[in-house]
Amino acid sequence: MKLLLTSGGITNLSIQSALVELLGKRVAECSALCIPTAQWGHPMCGPASVRRFVVGDPPSPMCSLSWESMGVLELATLPSVGEERWVPWVREADVLLVDGGDATYLCHWMQQSGLAALLPSLPETVWVGVSAGSMVMTPRIGEDFVEWPSAPDDRTLGVVDFSIFPHLGHEMMPENTLAKAERWAVEIGGPAYAIDDQTAIKVTDGAVEVVSEGQWKQLAS
Repeated sequence: MKLLLTSGGITNLSIQSALVELLGKRVAECSALCIPTAQWGHPMCGPASVRRFVVGDPPSPMCSLSWESMGVLELATLPSVGEERWVPWVREADVLLVDGGDATYLCHWMQQSGLAALLPSLPETVWVGVSAGSMVMTPRIGEDFVEWPSAPDDRTLGVVDFSIFPHLGHEMMPENTLAKAERWAVEIGGPAYAIDDQTAIKVTDGAVEVVSEGQWKQLAS
């Protein structure tokens, strides 16, 4: 699987160009599935914010790009649907657009649904994460980012070997300072990046590249 791990979505031309490079063709030739599941695990999210993501309103307009087709995949429903139905939907998609919310809740439903187990068999599929949709691919997110009361701990899937501190310097999140990110990185105890909403991390065949028109920092492990 090819990864484009963002803090705020497709927010500038550099990130959009990285997306097209990963897809290997124009957005208009690609089928997409959007996954809003992480939102249900966060107390600040709900039906209105899920709608904004699905229809592609700012600040994460990626669902409103000119995709050839767009569908919604709610992971919490998949165990009751059956793999014979939903696995073909995922395999036929060029890209999975995965929204933020709570990464531990998203991790839970990725594992319960079977999507996490399916990912290694999708080498050409592109995963585009926003905030928690990116953090779920890391080994740990840190206790400060766990909002789901039923989360056993802060561990996530560990598809990549680094962690992500998102929304660096965001005007609506004044607590997300570089100093806080550096303290968080000490708690995490492994490789990590602090990224703002104008930054993405592209991962292809294990190679990591930062794509940014904003602020970011690789944090010491």
